[in-house]
Amino acid sequence: MPSSTTPAREPGPAREPREPRPAPLARRLATPLATLAGVAAAFAYVGTVDPNEPGHYPVCPLFRFTGIYCPGCGGLRSAHAFIHGDLGTALGSNAVAVVGYAIFAAVWVMWLIRAVRGVPLRITLGPAWWWSLGGVLLIFSVVRNLPFGSALAP
Repeated sequence: MPSSTTPAREPGPAREPREPRPAPLARRLATPLATLAGVAAAFAYVGTVDPNEPGHYPVCPLFRFTGIYCPGCGGLRSAHAFIHGDLGTALGSNAVAVVGYAIFAAVWVMWLIRAVRGVPLRITLGPAWWWSLGGVLLIFSVVRNLPFGSALAP
């Protein structure tokens, strides 16, 4: 028996759950645009401060102590050349980094389009993709440190 302080609930169809309202456009675009601004600022800095001149950037610890190029070695020189429009030098400094720039650009454009539409971007990669990426980076690292792969060395 219902108490006198609480109203009795009449049986009937349950309420349909409401779909959440999408956030305003400015709020949906804030994160992709802030990410682009951060990347653009980093590229602007690397484009302004030449990594080919010593003293501006730290030396790769792996290269410093072992003389072995890691997958990231030459990445700053690659970014510098890429910003200045020298794609050949950028690829010669670090080809994997240039591929990474293209992948970032494609994913960022997808992110922006989905943000405008109000659809979240979810990228899920299975373990096979991560193992493949690790394998490619390992092979790249080994080959660029061997005599026949010297074209890949920065």
